[in-house]
Amino acid sequence: MRIFALPPKENWICDRFVKEWNDNNLKTYTNSLEKCDIIWLLADWCWNQIPLDYLKNKKVCASVHHLVPEKFNDKAMQEWLIRDQFVDFYHVPCEKTRDQIKNLTKKPIYTFPFWANSEMWRNLDKEFSRKVLGLPIDKYIVGSFQRDTEGSDLITPKLEKGPDLFADRVIEMYKENPDIHVLLGGWRRQYIISRLEKEGVPYTYKKLPNNDVLNLMYNSLDLYMVTARYEGGPQAIVECGLCKTPIVSTDVGLAKELMSENSVRKFEKYSEAVPDVEYLYQKCEEISIKNKGMDPFREMFKEEAKK
Repeated sequence: MRIFALPPKENWICDRFVKEWNDNNLKTYTNSLEKCDIIWLLADWCWNQIPLDYLKNKKVCASVHHLVPEKFNDKAMQEWLIRDQFVDFYHVPCEKTRDQIKNLTKKPIYTFPFWANSEMWRNLDKEFSRKVLGLPIDKYIVGSFQRDTEGSDLITPKLEKGPDLFADRVIEMYKENPDIHVLLGGWRRQYIISRLEKEGVPYTYKKLPNNDVLNLMYNSLDLYMVTARYEGGPQAIVECGLCKTPIVSTDVGLAKELMSENSVRKFEKYSEAVPDVEYLYQKCEEISIKNKGMDPFREMFKEEAKK
């Protein structure tokens, strides 16, 4: 059995997943569409990068991370229906995404999270991490490392990620405690930055940190906040878990599947969420690469290859 895993080539986490998969599955990895038995689309929207003849004649797995109902219009539905003709089975990272797509297809759906890389994400001393990054040592640092805005204008907030909710909450926290400092990472953070500057909230922005810098950023935090409305992960939950970074989240994606119930709240009661570092760390260790975090994927491919 040979698997061709298609990277989206968007400087996104799925590009890293493809490399990690290939590096850890040398016996089944292939970079040849002709020689593969299964085509794995780690980002389902990249399906049209594969020539149609291969989609027709090979088994195809599509990973669907999440749907945004407000954006799933007639055009999106039409594309789904066309793509579904070529997909043999689906993978989703969480039950919430399964619930979103189960009525859109009759194909098998496998549900389990992507693996965690405990060699990449690891706990470091907080003061050391802040000194390396030039961050204030004595502030309460709150973080968010994702994109904020739609790509069309860099002003309109990407509402499924909840940048408006994040800004609302940190501004509220700053008014209660002026020692708050915000650490932002990733690209297209213009929306939150404009909100913070308007309210005078101090912040540091690392636009496109590599993974070593990002690991330091996680370890610099007193709190990471997920305020999304829709997510398949987010992977920040896993990364915070392995770094032992305190994190709270809205009820999206993997949050309730990996985090303590005390750490997950609807946004209306977000201030009541309490981080549980050890609980999340243990859950993330269970799905690490070294602890057979890739095994559910291997079993899925074996099962489908027999059909």
